[in-house]
Amino acid sequence: MVDGDYDLLHHGDREVGEGLVDLAVNVRLPEPPEWLRQELAACLSGLAAYPDVGCAIEAIAARHGREAADVLPTAGAAEAFTLLATAAGARRVAVVHPQFTEPEAAVRAAGLPVHRVLLDAADGFTLKPDAVPAEADLVFVGNPTNPTSVLHPAETLRRLCAPGRLLVVDEAFLDAVPGEPESLAAHRLPGVAVIRSLTKTWGIAGLRAGYVLAEPDVIARLRAVQPPWSVSTPAAVAMVACSGARALAEAEELARVAERDLGTLVAGLRRLGVEVAGTPRAPFVLVRIPGAARVRESLREAGYAVRRGDTFPGLDGDWLRIAVRSELSGFLAALREHVG
Repeated sequence: MVDGDYDLLHHGDREVGEGLVDLAVNVRLPEPPEWLRQELAACLSGLAAYPDVGCAIEAIAARHGREAADVLPTAGAAEAFTLLATAAGARRVAVVHPQFTEPEAAVRAAGLPVHRVLLDAADGFTLKPDAVPAEADLVFVGNPTNPTSVLHPAETLRRLCAPGRLLVVDEAFLDAVPGEPESLAAHRLPGVAVIRSLTKTWGIAGLRAGYVLAEPDVIARLRAVQPPWSVSTPAAVAMVACSGARALAEAEELARVAERDLGTLVAGLRRLGVEVAGTPRAPFVLVRIPGAARVRESLREAGYAVRRGDTFPGLDGDWLRIAVRSELSGFLAALREHVG
């Protein structure tokens, strides 16, 4: 779908090519860890049976201290956006941008108009609740937000709650921030739905595993329009495995490593005089470089894929998103040749 000048269905995987170092996709691990691969392999002999997500629901509920009625497993966050656009019964939808474009794409596919709330780079893409129209009855916001890497305070998000409104907070990257600060996942808040994804931390984008946390009546409405068995047996197994104590401890350590690597990348970019947006907290950064399209192509020639920013509403051709990795000295050296 192309809406005006924004290709809402453009994602980082379209930037990647053979032989390129992938700094365009925000999946931290190149493959699932061994213990998760073993869990997935063990379930393959049972694929003749239809999926049962009951254990996944219980595991996710325990992981967040919620009731089972508050949980809906989904085929990734993308399915959750589609279900919400279809079942929320909204008439006036607001999407806080720049952010992941799938929520707006889902809303438009459902035939609903979208009001874009555009945050300003000049103040670090800070979320101002008053900028969201009072009449909006369905609001989408990312936290931390893709692509800005900004983490909004939980209190600011709570100020978006209003009678008759469903606030959807996309926390797909929050387990990549140490301690998961500012999360609303552990609280049953009236009119709030939280979306989580296992893709980013565990390297399972191809498995499609995510879930929604919300009040039981919201979950019931979403389940009513969810296709039968949309969550596969391997995805359900991954949800159980990644919700346990061992996985949570490992995720926290991965987040701490990512935070260290983020600091190294930001420092390196600033030494080159590159403008880094806001205060990055997620394992990616948004940067503004005049002539970014030319720089992106030059980086490809040097062996590095980065994500163009001009497909995100609110950004233009001078923006790039760069994924955090543990070894980026070669990338920074290549970038040095094209900035300044």
